[in-house]
Amino acid sequence: MTAHPLISIIFPAKNEGKNVKTTLDSLFSVKTNYPFEVIVVNDGSIDSCCDFLQTYHKKEQVKLIHTTGIGAANARNLGAKNASGDYLIFCDAHLQFEDWWIDELLQPLLTGKTDAVTPAIATMGNSKLIGYGQTLKPNLRIKWNPRQNDLFETAVLPGGCFAIPRTVFENVGGFETGFKTWGHEDVELSIKLWLFGYRCHVQPNVKIIHLFRKAHPYKVSHDDIYYNLLRMAYSHFNTARIQICRKLFVPRNAKDIESQVLQDGVQIQREAYFKERKFNDDWYFRKFNINF
Repeated sequence: MTAHPLISIIFPAKNEGKNVKTTLDSLFSVKTNYPFEVIVVNDGSIDSCCDFLQTYHKKEQVKLIHTTGIGAANARNLGAKNASGDYLIFCDAHLQFEDWWIDELLQPLLTGKTDAVTPAIATMGNSKLIGYGQTLKPNLRIKWNPRQNDLFETAVLPGGCFAIPRTVFENVGGFETGFKTWGHEDVELSIKLWLFGYRCHVQPNVKIIHLFRKAHPYKVSHDDIYYNLLRMAYSHFNTARIQICRKLFVPRNAKDIESQVLQDGVQIQREAYFKERKFNDDWYFRKFNINF
């Protein structure tokens, strides 16, 4: 019988309070046949949320990386860079798990049915509220998919929890390295995966529980969100869609932000992506019936 591959479970954390501990307690309490390591990227927290790991009973399975605040996308990239597993599972640091979730989530990857997969994601405190992957509204805000009975395609993999082979993640260059603090990182990665010819699916029969918060425990700038939006648009969209993105919401210094995006080399990245991709953005939005 073939040995199960090592799984690397990556948690970016920033000012998570007790959530990191409760999440890891849940992870280490559930059943799985897979060997796994945990990588916690403490991205400039100021609330001591990861200090417990110094004496944690499973600390030999946890790799803790400290950064000074590199943002959600790059914290995940750094976790992946330090991972040893053939398969990566990216998770928020405020989750609860059920027995065999790892085994069942990985099954469609191991059998070649998909290239990246997300579970059903239930709301902590109201387990009847469940989303099954995401799609996009005409303003590029996310919308949760309804349940389907079996494995099905999804336009967007929620960053809160998804699994992907390391080779696929590396082939697309991981999360966008040029993004600021937070915003659009899971949307951009999902679009990139589809355009590069990979498949993203929901495994609706696997469920994790997610704490949905009303506000971030750290400052998120509207300027950074706008920067990320334009960087994603220039990387993947035609000129008409870039124009639409400019108008989705307009900060006071919009022109300065767009100038910065262009100065930061996005045109070179755009050319490289357009050469590499198998499909264009028209194909993506048509495939998922997104009116954008």
